[in-house]
Amino acid sequence: MPKFRILVIDDEAAIRDSLRMTLEYEGYECILAATGPEGLTLADRELPDLVLLDVKMPGMDGLEVLERLRAAHETLPVIVVSGHGTISTAVEATKKGAFDFIEKPFASDRVLLSLRHALDQRQLRDENRTLKRAVEVRHQMIGDSAALRSVMAAIGKAAPTNATVLIQGESGVGKELVARTIHRNSLRSRERFVQVNCAAIPEELIESELFGHEKGSFTGATEKQTGKFEQADRGTIFLDEVGDMSAKTQAKVLRVLQEGEVERLGSSRTIKVDVRVIAATNKNLEAEIEKGGFREDLYFRLAVIPIQVPPLRERPEDIPQLVRHYMDYFSRENNARPRRITQAALEALQRYRWKGNIRELRNTVERMLIMSSADVIDLADLPGTVRSPGSASTAGRTTVATAQAPGAGASTLDAAAGGTLREFKDNAERAFLVAKLRENGWNISKTAEVIDTPRSNLYKKLEQYQLSQESDG
Repeated sequence: MPKFRILVIDDEAAIRDSLRMTLEYEGYECILAATGPEGLTLADRELPDLVLLDVKMPGMDGLEVLERLRAAHETLPVIVVSGHGTISTAVEATKKGAFDFIEKPFASDRVLLSLRHALDQRQLRDENRTLKRAVEVRHQMIGDSAALRSVMAAIGKAAPTNATVLIQGESGVGKELVARTIHRNSLRSRERFVQVNCAAIPEELIESELFGHEKGSFTGATEKQTGKFEQADRGTIFLDEVGDMSAKTQAKVLRVLQEGEVERLGSSRTIKVDVRVIAATNKNLEAEIEKGGFREDLYFRLAVIPIQVPPLRERPEDIPQLVRHYMDYFSRENNARPRRITQAALEALQRYRWKGNIRELRNTVERMLIMSSADVIDLADLPGTVRSPGSASTAGRTTVATAQAPGAGASTLDAAAGGTLREFKDNAERAFLVAKLRENGWNISKTAEVIDTPRSNLYKKLEQYQLSQESDG
């Protein structure tokens, strides 16, 4: 494990030597400077992890050195020491960014304790910054197409405001990325980003999830629960698949938008919340309003700033950049060697019409990196449907008989000939699910009941096969 490097800036040789012996005994590496200018030079050259800085020095005093250190090295912790300590000096040092102020003569234990606290805090801050950068890379919007630039321009206008935003687009286009980018560039970026998938939460639980509940408010409510709106106070709440909320929940969300307050289930007390709402849907909400499935007043409240995210097929010029981004990302995630991809493979990926959009492309890239051991990804490493997109609809077919209810007659299921057994099974399962969803009007609960599978499992299958009423209905 590398040693922490400590820079000591003090004009007294005895103090420098005493600190050097103490620090080196504790396993630190020590760098010494007798003047402020020398210390600033060493700070730039040696990049220490922490600075111990005297206040009273000839020429440039410690407070001026502190100011310059903070300007040049914003995250560098500085502990100020002084033999002429006064409250006003300590206050001024703290205002200029000192981590701690210690009076001379000082005990070694006091210095070491402060030093450990400062280094621990810096390490935590560095780890937090690293994690934040990793999250930003994961949720980065990739591409230079005109269609994506239009979305980014809308984000740039929406982000600094508190206006509600409605993000619309097909499943898998990256609506969550748009929401996160808005939050990251907003005045609320230091506060929480709370995400709720309205389609994945059972109808009987969504109100409790969004607004919270008191203990004993319903069967199974053994503890008090804070709702997502309360959790997002001062931050942003992202209501994904907002078009799937029940009429009752829609009314309560409208109240939050109008009044800025929530009421937990089982409580008559209202709680004020300051929340920015970003909503997303793959449904046509205007058509849902016509059918009576969505409140018109809520729609207008949500769609103050509407953003339409284009499907991937409308920006094929972004595909090479997206592919290389995901190849780099998965190589880092799996600690694997970087790979290259041929132009022929990239062109095939560009020609393919991605029904599942970026999510499907991302999954395809991950699969081909796992399944191929070659240093260079070529056409042969792509799934058969991507290599020859016409084959799924025009090539030879294999007919599979499916079991029917007595007297219903035989039925057939077409699946693309060739490919692997796994691909055939996936195609057959996907076709079965589409047929059942259509039969039941894309009602998830009813379909899950008919095919005898838990709702949660059906949602996983919808995600796995990129199924949506818009693309498969």
